Amino acid sequence: GLISEEKIARWSRRFEDLVLGKVERPEKLVIMKDVFVAKGEVVPASPLHAITKILSFEEDPVLWQYTLDEALLAAVESIAGESLFTISSNVFNKPPGVDSRHPLHQDLRYFAYRPADKIVAAWTAMDATTRQNGCLSVIPGSHESGLREHGNPDWEHVNFGFFAAEGINPETRVHVEMAPGDTLLFHPLLIHGSGRNRSDGFRRAISTHYASQECKRPDRARKREPVTKEVPKG
Repeated sequence: GLISEEKIARWSRRFEDLVLGKVERPEKLVIMKDVFVAKGEVVPASPLHAITKILSFEEDPVLWQYTLDEALLAAVESIAGESLFTISSNVFNKPPGVDSRHPLHQDLRYFAYRPADKIVAAWTAMDATTRQNGCLSVIPGSHESGLREHGNPDWEHVNFGFFAAEGINPETRVHVEMAPGDTLLFHPLLIHGSGRNRSDGFRRAISTHYASQECKRPDRARKREPVTKEVPKG
């Protein structure tokens, strides 16, 4: 894979330490419970089983090293250029025994920054990702068709802020199985999502969205101001 197993293990431990309160949590870092746990539909086997993701790790000194990884940055810079900042960062956690699905969607639904062609998503598997444990699925070529309308999926419970792209054929999706350290770079208009974890273990991934300094966003108030951070050159 692009990222070493040693680094992956360090970031996975950091995720656990943040969730368990063993280290100080940065002010803007958000720890999000899975909706089935939040609504009392599932009793988690441990505190780690309750969490669907953490987001905005820009100020965490350990997880931020993912964003600065030399090999990863070289790949991203070949697409978006060398002057970059982050507009989103996540550690995704799919515990066993919890729904943890993510509907097919386009990330640009969540971003006001443009142009879209100067935004790159990096998504790195922290565990082996398979059909059984909810690997990513993508619709190849969907980034060429513009931003679709998004709505709520027809599910019993949906995690906060998880929207589904409308008017798509899910049968056209391709499942992307990955080994730990494997990394997928993709356009913010690519339709993608992930299914349930039907295995007995966790399925984690770490991700950052990079944007060129050329990207701008409208000057208007937002419910939650985006957490961004400049990526140092060199």
